[in-house]
Amino acid sequence: MPFSPGGEISGTIKEIGEGVTHFSVGDKVMYGAVFGGFAEEVKANAKAVLKMPPTMDFITAASSMLTYGTSYHALINRASLKAGETLLVLGAAGGVGTAAIQIAKAIGATIIAAASTDEKLEFCKENGADFTINYTHENLKDKVKELTNGKGVDVIYDPIGDKYTEPALRTMAWKGRYLVVGFAAGNIPKIPLNIVLLKGCQIVGVFWGAFVKNEPQQNAENMMTIINWFAQGKLKSKIHGAYPLEKVVDAMKAMTNKEVKGKIVLIPNPL
Repeated sequence: MPFSPGGEISGTIKEIGEGVTHFSVGDKVMYGAVFGGFAEEVKANAKAVLKMPPTMDFITAASSMLTYGTSYHALINRASLKAGETLLVLGAAGGVGTAAIQIAKAIGATIIAAASTDEKLEFCKENGADFTINYTHENLKDKVKELTNGKGVDVIYDPIGDKYTEPALRTMAWKGRYLVVGFAAGNIPKIPLNIVLLKGCQIVGVFWGAFVKNEPQQNAENMMTIINWFAQGKLKSKIHGAYPLEKVVDAMKAMTNKEVKGKIVLIPNPL
């Protein structure tokens, strides 16, 4: 059976499956689907659906669950990021990178945002980054060393992989944590393990979809914290653009051309 892309969804419940008792037809909900969101109707696993808070709109709900869920799980559950620590975010202007900056800022960490253009880095500063690095023309390792007075970073959030992973790993402080979130830049990198040995650091895998499946209660607790932080103004979805569903090609071109800062949302008709 073919599937469509699209990992985050919000909408109104049209039908309820057998045995589902905690939702009603007409409830406004948000859902982290992983696949299948580019559609007018979606069949959802009730265990992964949450009711939208009254203060949240559909566009915010459709841009919050996967990105903020992934970044919260990565920084809190996997890296135990603490106030006063330094976080390096690669691909910092993208959806999960944007969420990571905001969550780290809410915790009280110092944030170094790395991205490919000065325009994206300005966006990162507006989003809460303390320092920025343009890894298109700046040496990532040298710049991090300069910004941290030679100490290095405590946690690295890496959703892009490829040629950026090894130089980022070399910026790690003693007993740091390297979060492997994805490979948006292309190739899956090969890592020299002697660097891990010398720095006494950890390489930690982050797979939010498997986390939701294996630890649904912890994920639900995470999402309640995220929703509360939205209500308190600590978090705010950054929307690059909202496209009608029939303009999906235009939306995907913006992604592949690396124009996107934050999130893209597709809007069915009617919403």
